[in-house]
Amino acid sequence: MEMWSPWHGCHRISPGCANCYVYARDAAYGKDSSVVEKTKSFDLPLRRDRQGNYKLRCNSPVFTCGTSDFFLPEADPWRLEAWSMIKARPDLTFAIITKRPQRFYVNLPLDWGQGYPNVRLYCTVENQAEADRRLPVFLSLPLRYRAINCEPLLENLNLTAYLNPQLLKKVSVGGESGPHGRDLSYQWVVAIRQQCLAYGIPFAFKQTGTHFIKNGRRYTIPRQLQHQQAIRAGLDYPKP
Repeated sequence: MEMWSPWHGCHRISPGCANCYVYARDAAYGKDSSVVEKTKSFDLPLRRDRQGNYKLRCNSPVFTCGTSDFFLPEADPWRLEAWSMIKARPDLTFAIITKRPQRFYVNLPLDWGQGYPNVRLYCTVENQAEADRRLPVFLSLPLRYRAINCEPLLENLNLTAYLNPQLLKKVSVGGESGPHGRDLSYQWVVAIRQQCLAYGIPFAFKQTGTHFIKNGRRYTIPRQLQHQQAIRAGLDYPKP
């Protein structure tokens, strides 16, 4: 998966942010992650090589704003230009993950309509309180593609009020990585899967996280095996 980070830096706003990987990585280099700045890659989607071809070319979705949140207030002055670059590259699909769906309309392009076909928006929820706060807003937005990311999942969730197969393309679940990763229970994962199956909504178990509890036993799983172990659980629906 290619990445495009037009700006860098973010602010912790909920329990899921406690062990943010961006903060941890920046701290290792003495960088303050709370400072939001445009990056040198801001115009990456429009850059071309000497032959005039776009440098950013891929068949998989472009992970967008992975070291920030696309809808941060500090990014308001830059967002329209970012949207224009997204529109200019209909050959690419841009995957945007946010914890701030309530700011979606700030500097939204006038021609957005029901959404640009090449934009996939994902809303992150980590506990019931955030699900109940964010998802009603998220489901009301004009989007061609929307999905829910329960990552890092911190408790058992009841998502049945939000599982509308006419609106949702997918629900994904994942644990928290890193030495301070909080526990993920296999039972929580299965519970969300069962809810999704009841409504015919695709489900994916992305990763176990560092600490994974199953059948009363707590496992510590190396980072390089967390995705593999999730796949081995065989919970994805429909099957790959």
